[in-house]
Amino acid sequence: MTASATTGSPDETMAAITHAIALGREGSPDAARNALLEIWDSLGPQGDPLHRCTVAHYLADLYEDAAQALSWDIRALDAAHSLTTDRAGQYDTQLDVRGFYPSLHLNLADDYRRLGSFDAAQREIDTARDSLHTLGDDAYGAIVRKAVDEIAQSIRVRETARRSSAPDGR
Repeated sequence: MTASATTGSPDETMAAITHAIALGREGSPDAARNALLEIWDSLGPQGDPLHRCTVAHYLADLYEDAAQALSWDIRALDAAHSLTTDRAGQYDTQLDVRGFYPSLHLNLADDYRRLGSFDAAQREIDTARDSLHTLGDDAYGAIVRKAVDEIAQSIRVRETARRSSAPDGR
């Protein structure tokens, strides 16, 4: 999932989300987390699903604790279920909601794996793998496919350590 628009109408909330994500990537994860939490609070439970999905997806990466990451990844998936491709396309005409699901399920699989819940992790990684066809043959698709393989292997060997290649919002 990306937080940068290629076309579409201006979206001040997505601009604020993108700015917060940049804070984390520039080495200020606490500032990024605080900014995203403020945005989350302003959205409320009935807020725009694109905004809720994006905020929750990136907030999950900013938590070292797998249980906290899991709670945000579940929120991201819930928001994605409410999101339409038409709405996503208002922000970026390249976005197709189906392409969100491999990453969202991958993240859930990784959270469950880190918590030692291997059956749940396996269900999520299977779901992620089943939706890989929605990704393009680009760098993003390659990253997600590689991560699916890495996490599937970690599930097989019952490994719970954080992956060195896992996103951390930094």
